[in-house]
Amino acid sequence: MKTMDLKVMIADDDTGMRMVLKKAISKIEGFITVGEAEDGESALQLYELERPQIVFLDVEMPVVNGVECAKRIADIDPKAFIIFATAHEEYMPDAFEVYAFDYIVKPFKIERLHQTLLKIKATTAESSNGRGSIKISGVKNPGKLMIRNKEGISLLNLEDIILIQREDRSTVIYTVEGRFPTSEGLSDLEERLDKAIFFRCHKSYIINLSAVSKIFPYGRWTFIIKLKGTDKDALLTYDKYEELEKLFY
Repeated sequence: MKTMDLKVMIADDDTGMRMVLKKAISKIEGFITVGEAEDGESALQLYELERPQIVFLDVEMPVVNGVECAKRIADIDPKAFIIFATAHEEYMPDAFEVYAFDYIVKPFKIERLHQTLLKIKATTAESSNGRGSIKISGVKNPGKLMIRNKEGISLLNLEDIILIQREDRSTVIYTVEGRFPTSEGLSDLEERLDKAIFFRCHKSYIINLSAVSKIFPYGRWTFIIKLKGTDKDALLTYDKYEELEKLFY
């Protein structure tokens, strides 16, 4: 596997479809299939083991369905590229709820799949260099936030908080000084934060508005937000993008 290859996982209870997807993926440089699963539970175990950047999911799978798989994967890594490949068009609203990167209806042409993979490759390149982005300036803020963690209680300067996100099934606060995990949920923290300063841009992210530097498209229903003072970034949903625009214009 080349250093820059993106790891792909396929979960589908149809052996023939897994073979079709794997063959199609092998035709494009920069991607490698690291595993296959025939049911939702096996898919989650495989994801934990391999941590692929891209996950193809059927919706109707035994044990755990594809939508539930997507929700659990997103709680581990919200930026995983989740692609539903299914014969059921009616599940698209559910795919929107988990902000899947794409939704491909079977039967599909291989060219359609290749377009999605090439779009992912372009998106990862844009994420690295910020091309095609919108620059935004921000504001300053005072105060402190008290959080509970394994070490006890931490007092964080609000002006130092850049990003709060779900990560590996827990909440992590990123500041200019470092990383602070906490057992508290995003919604609980959101209620304690000044909404003039902090913005819930996605179900898995809260950002400091003063840290926002660039925004660019990412997938069918989302954008990427680049943040000053960290190599981390955040996801922004389409509806939240419209809210954010109103705050800056």
